[in-house]
Amino acid sequence: MEIVKVSARSVPKSVAGAIAAVIREKNEVEVQAVGAGALNQAVKSIAIARSYMALTGVDIVCIPAFTTVDIEGEERTAMKFVVEVR
Repeated sequence: MEIVKVSARSVPKSVAGAIAAVIREKNEVEVQAVGAGALNQAVKSIAIARSYMALTGVDIVCIPAFTTVDIEGEERTAMKFVVEVR
């Protein structure tokens, strides 16, 4: 599954476009965020992507979960959202 990583400085509209592009191609994508700011941007991006996809008649949902990621040799807890077509 393709992964879209979101940071606190990510632009939600741009991330939403990336999410929508992967959904159109593969019907699912994983969105990862580490930290409160990144989580905020990720949630906004998913909501915007849902609006983009609704215009074409595609309904998407997201399934939140925790995961661990390696950042510069250090293991961190991240939020992941599996976004898929309903």
